[in-house]
Amino acid sequence: MTARLVAATPKLASLDIERSLAFFERLGFKQLHASRDYGAVRRDGVSVHFWLCSDPRTPKETGCRISCEGIGELFEAYLKLGIVHPNGQLEAKPWGMREFSILDADGNLVTFNEATV
Repeated sequence: MTARLVAATPKLASLDIERSLAFFERLGFKQLHASRDYGAVRRDGVSVHFWLCSDPRTPKETGCRISCEGIGELFEAYLKLGIVHPNGQLEAKPWGMREFSILDADGNLVTFNEATV
């Protein structure tokens, strides 16, 4: 039998769990869990978890990548929300992906990508 990885769940730093959950709910995620120091959301097959931190530098140094389908439609929806990173516009990358990035409420960089090959 060969071991196989089947999923990953990013866990992002949050300065305010309620604010993080509300931000991701604007992106179409549904809340799974909320407590003072931990939260979780899910959209389709993707979960994102949040842990409470006190250092505002931490979220600005972390992030995650989320693979998706229909990236053009997702980009347009998030562009209308005004959350696309100024340097993270939708574009084709040399590594075979189309991708764009947003910053969440605390500064975590979230990059959405779709394979082109």
